[in-house]
Amino acid sequence: MIFTFRQTQHPIIGTFLLVVACVIAIFPHCSKASGHGATIRVGGDHNYPPYEFLNEQGEPDGYNTELTLAIAEVMGIKVDIQLGGWDEMRHQLENGDIDALQGMVFSKERAKDYDFSPPHAVVHQSIFTRKGSPTISELTELKDKEVIVQSGGIMHDHLLQNRVGAKLILVDTHADALRLLASGQHDYALVANLPGLYTGKALELSNIIPAGKPFGAQLYGYSVLKGKHDLLAQFSEGLAILKNTGRQQALYDKWLGPLEDKGMGWKNLGLAAAFVSTLLLLILSIIMFWNRALSREVARRTQEQQLQQQQLIQADKMTSLGILVSGVAHEINNPSSLLLLNLPILKDVYQDAEDILEAHYQEHGDFLIGGLAYSRMRDEIPPMLDDMLTGTHRIRRIVDDLRDFARQEPTELSETVDLNDVIATAIRLVDNTISKSTRHFKVEYAENLPCFEGNAQRIEQVVINLIINACQALESPDNGISVRTFYLAHDNMIKFEVCDQGCGIDPDHLPHLSDPFFTTKREQGGTGLGLSVSFSIVQEHGGTLAYDSKLAQGTCVTLSLPAIKGTTSS
Repeated sequence: MIFTFRQTQHPIIGTFLLVVACVIAIFPHCSKASGHGATIRVGGDHNYPPYEFLNEQGEPDGYNTELTLAIAEVMGIKVDIQLGGWDEMRHQLENGDIDALQGMVFSKERAKDYDFSPPHAVVHQSIFTRKGSPTISELTELKDKEVIVQSGGIMHDHLLQNRVGAKLILVDTHADALRLLASGQHDYALVANLPGLYTGKALELSNIIPAGKPFGAQLYGYSVLKGKHDLLAQFSEGLAILKNTGRQQALYDKWLGPLEDKGMGWKNLGLAAAFVSTLLLLILSIIMFWNRALSREVARRTQEQQLQQQQLIQADKMTSLGILVSGVAHEINNPSSLLLLNLPILKDVYQDAEDILEAHYQEHGDFLIGGLAYSRMRDEIPPMLDDMLTGTHRIRRIVDDLRDFARQEPTELSETVDLNDVIATAIRLVDNTISKSTRHFKVEYAENLPCFEGNAQRIEQVVINLIINACQALESPDNGISVRTFYLAHDNMIKFEVCDQGCGIDPDHLPHLSDPFFTTKREQGGTGLGLSVSFSIVQEHGGTLAYDSKLAQGTCVTLSLPAIKGTTSS
């Protein structure tokens, strides 16, 4: 009695197989293995009808062969089907001479070395004997008997692993086994049920019959070497498509239907085995997917904790820096204020005394002043006084920047602010710097621009800093700067953009722009605090600063601030 796996009569199994294929398809490792149009070499038994065999023209034929060609068609892959002795084909798979076998019976032992697709058939085994010989109901009854089996076949593996105690006669094909048995040699032949019946009928071996009922419902499908999941996924997915379009069932009926016994009593057992195996595969796939998701979540949480720890350390440093800066700023401001007050007076004193000193020099000749000749010092004292005054102003500016950077007190952010007004004010304040830096300065204000909530003076400080940076980046007055405001309604953000045609920013420097004391202009008096303070101010307002820069082409900086809906600029 022959088992047929009719998927069209059992839609639940077909549905599970499709789900399995979909789950496999979403795994990252299940991309197509053939890649770049490579041909997949598929092997099989050259004499295992009706599953696979060489026809009269010497070409691969049978259920497995047509199924493989159909999968290649729906999956868009190229296959080269090579049939030969079964034992030899297994060795070729292990040696990498072929990529897959289109039909192999699943077993736990084989699963250690091979990966299997969902089954496309269920194979049963039968013990054949000559007419008149005793029947066999259990494999243990083969002890001390001469049993013909296919070399490297599933029953060869089974008899060796279970130490049945039979004397094994190894042959290359099922046809060889049945011919040998029919010629009167040995006791039994242990072969697959369908190929045995098919071969016996084709060879007209009328003196051999099954010695008992078929046994051992075994899942039969594609196999690859362990770990080649990408390759196997193509056959699994293609098989699922064929099953659910009915094409696989049509091929099954074509090759296996004529040998089917409709009244077999063990059909439900085979269906249950297929259903359970599919269900187990689905559960295993879901577990694998869940484990991967958990691993990614654990990695993400670990990274977040590390980042939070770094932020706490940085916050502690900033707190300590704020306390230090407050004290240092007070101590530095007192003497610098004294210098700022007295140096202009000393400069006026020297200018008033300059005529007297010059007259004395003309009347009496050169003389010493401060231990140096007057003829030399009269040209150096004024620049010295100017340099001291400039240096003192720079000290005051650095102290003010430090105090802004380390400021601890909260800023009042309750004003309703028109960004266009802030930009216009900032441009007026730095108009002299802009005029000296470029002859091409363009401003574009958006109409009906919404307002934002915050502190106008603080945002003005940011805008001034960005415009001055753009001016400093220019290498020639012929290079231009453009400024504009606009509104993005979909994310309710108002934008200020300043673009320059300057030298650009080194990509390695972009991640460090917000770092305190980071500057590439230290020789020109830069402190590295301007942008750091700007980033802090923007964050206070719930906004962002984004940089887009290319070396030797220029930089665009975009300030984004959340808009107040229902408000517009004047």
